[in-house]
Amino acid sequence: MRRLALVAVLAVVAGCGGEDKPSDADQVRATLVQFGEATSAHDYRTMCTKLLAPNLLDKLRKVGIGCEEALKQGLGDVKSPQLSVGKITVDGDTASAEVRTSAEGQAPSTDTVQLRRVDGSWRISSLAGTDEPGLAP
Repeated sequence: MRRLALVAVLAVVAGCGGEDKPSDADQVRATLVQFGEATSAHDYRTMCTKLLAPNLLDKLRKVGIGCEEALKQGLGDVKSPQLSVGKITVDGDTASAEVRTSAEGQAPSTDTVQLRRVDGSWRISSLAGTDEPGLAP
C-alpha cells in the first residue's frame, strides 16, 4: 500500500484554463486536482465514486478489499501531500500524466498515472509502477 500512498498523494495543482470548454488535458489535470483535494481531506468516498475508473475498482474487489478501506489503509497517515503534474498525453479515451508526489516524512516519487474517459469524465484507471497486487495495469 505504500506505493499506492505515494502515487495517490495528490495535492493542489495549477488550475485549468479559462476556456468555455476545457481541453482533454485540462480535464485530466482537473481530475488530478480533485483527487488531490480528496486525498488531503481523506474523502475516500469521492475518490471511489467519482475519480477512480471501474477497472481499478474491479481490481480492488478481486483482491477482496473495498475501495474506501484500501484508500484509508494507504492514505490514512499521509500528511501535507504535494503533487506537481508534468507532461499529460491524451490518446482518444485514454490519457497518462507524469506526476511528482511528496508528503511529510516520505521521499518524493515520480510516477505515471493512467486515466480513462468514463461516461464523459476522466477517471484514474491505474497507477503505473505500482507493486500492489491487482493494482498494476
